[in-house]
Amino acid sequence: MVNTYALGFEVVVPNEIPDLHFTWQSLSRHKVKYSIAVLVNKTEALRDPQLNIPSQGLVPEEQKVFQVLLPCTGKQSEEVDIRIQINVTAENQPNNTFLTLKRRKICLKDDSHNGTMLMDPSAMVASTNSFYISVGCASGLIVIMTVAATTCYIRSQKARRNNSKGDSMRGASSQGQTFLRVDTPNNASTVGSYSSFRHLTPSSVNVPVQMNNLRASELTEQISEIDIERKKIVLHEKIQEGTFGQIYRGVLIEFDSETSMKQNTFVKTVSDQASKDQISLLLAEGMKLYGTNHKNVLPIIAVCMDDVQHPLLVYPFMNQGNLKIFLQKCKFSVEGHCHTLLTQDLVGMAIQIVQGMIYLHKKKIIHGDLATRNCVVDDRLLVKITDNALSRDLFPNDYHCLGDNENRPVKWLALESLLKKEFSTASDVWSFGVTLWELMTLGHQPYVEIDPFEMGASLRDGYRLSQPINCPDELYTLMAFSWAAASEKRPSFSQLLVCFQDFYNALGLYV
Repeated sequence: MVNTYALGFEVVVPNEIPDLHFTWQSLSRHKVKYSIAVLVNKTEALRDPQLNIPSQGLVPEEQKVFQVLLPCTGKQSEEVDIRIQINVTAENQPNNTFLTLKRRKICLKDDSHNGTMLMDPSAMVASTNSFYISVGCASGLIVIMTVAATTCYIRSQKARRNNSKGDSMRGASSQGQTFLRVDTPNNASTVGSYSSFRHLTPSSVNVPVQMNNLRASELTEQISEIDIERKKIVLHEKIQEGTFGQIYRGVLIEFDSETSMKQNTFVKTVSDQASKDQISLLLAEGMKLYGTNHKNVLPIIAVCMDDVQHPLLVYPFMNQGNLKIFLQKCKFSVEGHCHTLLTQDLVGMAIQIVQGMIYLHKKKIIHGDLATRNCVVDDRLLVKITDNALSRDLFPNDYHCLGDNENRPVKWLALESLLKKEFSTASDVWSFGVTLWELMTLGHQPYVEIDPFEMGASLRDGYRLSQPINCPDELYTLMAFSWAAASEKRPSFSQLLVCFQDFYNALGLYV
């Protein structure tokens, strides 16, 4: 069986990745012969690729890995087209199977950060014997160290589990969240391609900025601009409720001299248990998107301060409500009760979030808490980004306090935001990568197996969320690029939009 759809994509190999690893195995009852060749179109930028297997032989009957070394010359910057051609023939069978794996290697000129090794083939052969002797000596030491480290690790894990009062492990989902280092062969091989790698190559450095916090006087002035009387708001059923936060479905009534107009709304407010600090936080976060005007952003439209202990924040109504809850309903509801979401639907929703973020960044607004819980959706799958007012209370499992009395979305935050509290357009891109992962898992909890206190160390060590089940390689590629440790290596939302639109159009070609 040949997956022609998968073979149709040209996978990008970034400059810092020096080689490719392929796992193969013959499951046939007969011996399977192969011949393999690697072709490149720009030898001035890339030397002849080197294989660690013969150019012809038998496909192994047990799972093994072969390697293709891609040595850049460093003489010029190019995108080099690579074609790995494999001819497979089963013994005593008349038919041949031809496979062509498409790759595009990025080579940069005189790049001091280039991880691609420039090796002469003859030098490789001459050093083989000494290499194996060294490996043999090192292997014994590694085995001893590994056993010791594993024993220590198991003991520490048992101790941590015994002392832990949390239930994060009990909430582990069947989705699977093996954490892969971004530089391992298995993870690196998922890097995919779109119309051009340049779409994902950052064109400018994202400078960390301060969060858009308003001074008390500015906040009071903005609230006064949209403050309305209590009689203009009618509250209906309660949609969500936390410890102190509440969201109602409501109606906003606009009176004039002769008629009245009614608009369906969301209304955010607090219960009697809310403290003054919680009320102040509700108002500050609720006004974050005040004055915005975009089809994929949900701004606040009115505030009622008649009862300062129970302020009412009014938003336009979206009939399917919170996006995270909607996704979970789609996954767990009885068939027919909710939407059946196709990959193209999810990509379309991601595109809308990207468009909303492009608008916010043009308005110099850093969101700082982008996630599906802070988006809303309607039955036409129109998605709008919202503020994060009440999110800490309504989604307590998504926020954690790391001993500094500040509750924050630890598992959505970029590395620099988590460790240094730096926020920028690039940190929003990281959060979007986690949001995209949420979309593709229909609302699963990210990093469910990792203790919040260990997130910083895990991310610093290079571990990331693994590819969700049924998630196309192209989408996981965008996630992986969004989680680059260095903020300047992440793509911008404008670059992501091009990639998403290309992939969305490609999905439309298949039934």
